[in-house]
Amino acid sequence: MTPNGFVSDQLTPEQFAECHELFFDKILEIHSSDLAGVEGYGSFNEECRTEYGTCREFLIDTFADDQEGYWYNWKETFETTVLERDFFETYYEEMKSRISYCEGKRYLVNNNTFFVNMITDGKTTVGFPDWSRSGICDFLLDFAIMDLNKPYLRIPELLVEYSKKRGIVIPDFQERFLCMAYYKGIDVLRWHASIDDKESCTTIMKSIGELKDRIYVL
Repeated sequence: MTPNGFVSDQLTPEQFAECHELFFDKILEIHSSDLAGVEGYGSFNEECRTEYGTCREFLIDTFADDQEGYWYNWKETFETTVLERDFFETYYEEMKSRISYCEGKRYLVNNNTFFVNMITDGKTTVGFPDWSRSGICDFLLDFAIMDLNKPYLRIPELLVEYSKKRGIVIPDFQERFLCMAYYKGIDVLRWHASIDDKESCTTIMKSIGELKDRIYVL
């Protein structure tokens, strides 16, 4: 509990359905931020700058095998964990094939909109206390993360309805959403594999595998 609300993860599906527009309103406020003087794509570094000139560079480099730190030589996990090479490479290629739809779409993103990282009172307020992964990318990334976290809440379906109601036009919605969802999905999948979280890996793979059918009927 906090003085102004509670962790959004505590909302039941019924409660979220009642207040989802509040979440969408607040997330889109983030995305409407003025980016004058801010260039590039990717997460902000310690100097509050991005490190990539294009969306393609950002997404592709996320999965580079020679990067420093935690993910150095990460592809070895194909042999040492439950991470399936064929599954990963299939959706990596699905992501790559859609990057062109996201190129040029530059918005401030929280990039950590899992429900445990959002605070709400369920009525008037949604807060985002963790900005450690924030950066510049297609704004659909934040919605894709919410859906990856709780696919049964039907985030893209609700977002389409919300957009129609508000007169919001999202060009190439299907391809952009899939690109962002596959990007974050396989990124989160490899992390859960790296900590031997087999149950989460199974759930994530199921969600990723079913997403295209959900999106293409919208």
